[in-house]
Order: sequence, then structure tokens, then C-alpha cells
Amino acid sequence: MSELDPLLLSRIQFAANISFHILFPTITIALGWALLAFKLAFNRTGEEAWMEIYRFWVKVFALSFAMGVVSGITMSFQFGTNWPGFMEKVGNIAGPLLAYEVLTAFFLEAVFLGIMLFGFRRVPNWLHTLATILVAGGTTLSAFWIIALNSWMHTPAGFEMRDGVVHAADWVAIIFNPSMPYRLTHMLLASGLTVAFLIAGISAYRWLRGDHFASVRKALVASITAAALLIPLQIYAGDMHGLNTLEHQPAKVAAMEANWETRGNVPLVLFGIPDEEARETRFEIAIPNGASLILRHSADGVVPGLNQFEGKHPPVAPVFWGFRVMVGTGVLMLLVSWASVWLIRMRGVEGIPRPVLMALVGMSFSGWLATLAGWYVTEIGRQPWLVTGLLTTKDALGPVPAGMVASTLAMYLIVYALLLAAYVAVIFQLARKGGATPSNKPMFPLPGLAEGPAASQLVPAE
Repeated sequence: MSELDPLLLSRIQFAANISFHILFPTITIALGWALLAFKLAFNRTGEEAWMEIYRFWVKVFALSFAMGVVSGITMSFQFGTNWPGFMEKVGNIAGPLLAYEVLTAFFLEAVFLGIMLFGFRRVPNWLHTLATILVAGGTTLSAFWIIALNSWMHTPAGFEMRDGVVHAADWVAIIFNPSMPYRLTHMLLASGLTVAFLIAGISAYRWLRGDHFASVRKALVASITAAALLIPLQIYAGDMHGLNTLEHQPAKVAAMEANWETRGNVPLVLFGIPDEEARETRFEIAIPNGASLILRHSADGVVPGLNQFEGKHPPVAPVFWGFRVMVGTGVLMLLVSWASVWLIRMRGVEGIPRPVLMALVGMSFSGWLATLAGWYVTEIGRQPWLVTGLLTTKDALGPVPAGMVASTLAMYLIVYALLLAAYVAVIFQLARKGGATPSNKPMFPLPGLAEGPAASQLVPAE
């Protein structure tokens, strides 16, 4: 039996941790703003249905926030146990950025989330709205700092070397490094799509179960509409992000396209099996000149090849397939959301065919799939570097025995699988209980709002 490789095991362990962790910020980042939209709609119209939606989804937000905190703490420990070389080399950059995230974003979310959850009838309406604004802003601020650090690791800027250690020279250049605006935009839109399909899927599930209250109808229409609007923006942002990656990380783009030779007229490979040993892609199905058109906006545009970076490019297969899973999921999102909007416009919610509603339920967590695939492309595509040009993954590894890493990895995987199953089960359990008759009393007495909910809230729609 071959000896266990501590580097490979440590990479898998960190990948497992970050894969589990990223699922929950992907929800909270955009769900905070969705909750604010529901709250503002209630303030504007006085319709209790919007607060019914708010009450349901703020529970999901709190659950997601808690899961993100727990998994984030576990992940941060690994910087010291498995990857001490990271902080030794670039801690002067990473440390402050992580501290800014905690001080300016995490505490903001943690403090005001309690008011969102438990302040319905205990604080004035304006204060509850303000708390929602601050929590939503905190989630985005958190994403800002984390993406700034991650982007800097891909495209370092604003630093200087002293005795082999990285020191900050220009914090503006560090934070707003060349890839940061593209990555932040791409991530925020990914979060928006994740939440839009989650709300649409759970609302479709409730509708299929006969929960035809106005709150379910409004949530379904709003979320599908948001998804239909966001997906074209994400496609455009993804294209811009790809062009930025081509400029700064050409080896990653070469792996994404499984392009071996630097040349023009490069086809867009739809399907194939990259073979790194033979330096070719087997069973290739491709669109002629497609990659050159997308990346260079010219049919004969030159695209970098993997052979140009032999020995210094990322593993090809996971980057190649991860990119296709991400793009394929995005295309499916486009088709389903646009078809659903058209059906609602033509027939109303009642006219949506059952198969379409079931498809929406099936895509409840499609945003997770696309996000994970995108992050695998991003992070695996950076290899062999942990910080591009400054620190390799191998050099950051600590002296942790392979057996210890293997045992803790097994425990992590078991715990994460159980937690993930419990999380999904709780959301669907909330959905099953969500069909109860809405409360008979509005959450806040607004001027001109009757004491009881509208009649449409008490009687399911036909």
C-alpha cells in the first residue's frame, strides 16, 4: 500500500471545509437583501403577505448564518494547523483583511440579527427595518473583505518583500487588486441566483402541497422574476471575469478550455476527456473557433495552450469539468427562469404546469452546484500556487502527519454530511409547516393599515 500524501490529504481536507462553509454565505449574502425587499414591500403596501414571507425566510437566514459561523471557525483553525506557511509568508496582508471582515461585518450581522428574529413586536417598525438594512449590508461587507483577500491571492498587488516576507505597501492596491472587482461582482450575482432559486424552489414545493396563500404566490413570482433578471447579468459578468483571468492567469484559462497548444482558431470544447499524459483531449466535441471568439472576440484569436506552462499549470480535468458544470447549470437557470416568467405572464401562477413546478423544486439548491463548480475552477486553477508567484501550496504545508490528516478528514466528512442533510431537511420541514393560516394580527401598526390581514391572506387562492 502506497504511503499517504500529507499534501494531498491536507488539500482535500481544506477543500472539504471551504466547500461546506461557502454554501451558507452564498445564501446569507443575498438573502439579507431579499429580506429587506420583503420588509420594504410590507412598509410600502401594508400587505401582511410580505411579512409572512419575511417571517419564513428570516428563519432560514438565521440557520444559514449559524452554519456559516461554525464552519468558518473550523476552517480558520486549519490555517494554523495545516498551512502555517501561509500566515508566515503573507500574514501581514491576510491578517488585517480577515480582521476587517470580523470587525466591520461579522459583528454587524451578529448584533442586529437578534432584532430581525425576535424584534417583530418588541421594537418600532423603523428600527426593525434598520436592523434588516444593517444585516444585509453586513453580509455584503463580509463578502467584500473575503473576496478582496482571495483575489489578492490570485493577483497580488500593492506589496513589497522584506527578508522573504510579504509586507503591505499600498492598501488600496491590495484591496482593489486587478481581479477583485470581477470576482466580487461574480460572487454577489451567484449569491443572488442561489437565493432566487432557493426561494422559488421552496415556494413551488409549498404550492404543490396546496399552500396557495398570497404569501407563497408573491414569493414565487418575485424570486422567479429576480432569477430571470440576474442570470443574463451573471453571464455577462462571467465573460468579463474570464477575460480578466485570461490576462492574469492564462494557464487557468488553458485548463478550462483543455487547449494544449498556443494558437488561433481554437474550438470551444463542449465535451471531451482531457489526457494530461498524452497532452490531448479525447472524444472531443467542439464548436469551431468558439474559444477564440469568446476569449479574443476574433475567430483567429490566439489562446494560450497548456504546453506553454508544462509543469506549472493546474490539473486539467477538474478545472475543465468544473467550468462546464458551472456554465451548464447557468444555462439551465436561464431556460427555467425565462420559461417560468413567460408562463406566469401568459397563464398566471395557477397556470404553471406541474412539471415546471417540480423542476423548480429540483433546482432549489442549483445555486450551490454552480457556486461550488465555479470555486473549484478558481481555486484548483490557481495551482501549484497558493499565492500566485509568491507562495506554492507545497511550501505552505505544515508538519502534520498524514495519518492525523486522514483521520480528521474522515470525521469532517461525516459531520458535514450529517449537518448538510439536517439543514436541507429543516428547510423543507419549515416549508411543510409554512402552510398554516397567517396570523390574524399585523406585525406592526402602520398608518392606514387595518388591524386584521387582508381577506386574501385568510382564504387560499383558487
